[in-house]
Amino acid sequence: MTEHVFIFMSIKVFTCNQISLMARVYKSKIGLELTIPVTLVLGTVLVLSVWEKPRWVGALVVLAVTGFVYYIFTTTYYVIDQNILRVRSGFFIDLKINIQDIHAISETRNPLSAPATSLDRLEIRYAHRSMVLISPKDKVGFIREIRGINPHVVVRLKGDHGS
Repeated sequence: MTEHVFIFMSIKVFTCNQISLMARVYKSKIGLELTIPVTLVLGTVLVLSVWEKPRWVGALVVLAVTGFVYYIFTTTYYVIDQNILRVRSGFFIDLKINIQDIHAISETRNPLSAPATSLDRLEIRYAHRSMVLISPKDKVGFIREIRGINPHVVVRLKGDHGS
């Protein structure tokens, strides 16, 4: 019989086949600059769909979309496991990046669609021309851990001229 070790985070359960015990999980920061507009739009559509002449199908669709947005916001996180950075967002994104391939990390507020639930983001450049935007809640700890594994990563923070 195979034993599994479970690590609980939010509503996700990982088995030891997916993540080692030494892995560090960084939750995505949830920013008001994204949650307020989404809440206002979904709330307005919900109110309009049940106002005067209720359209319950429309209300159910809005509730389903709201649940999906909540799911994405609560399942976006980043795992540093030995030499791999794993970027997860719902069931859409499961990106694995070799930390030795990362050459630069810089702060950004780039609004491009990304596995990040805040506009307070880090742009990670890796491999030849690849890039991903993430928003770890603990940016300092995240950068420190990446640089502990790959000290050659160039870090550019706001108000900083590189390190």
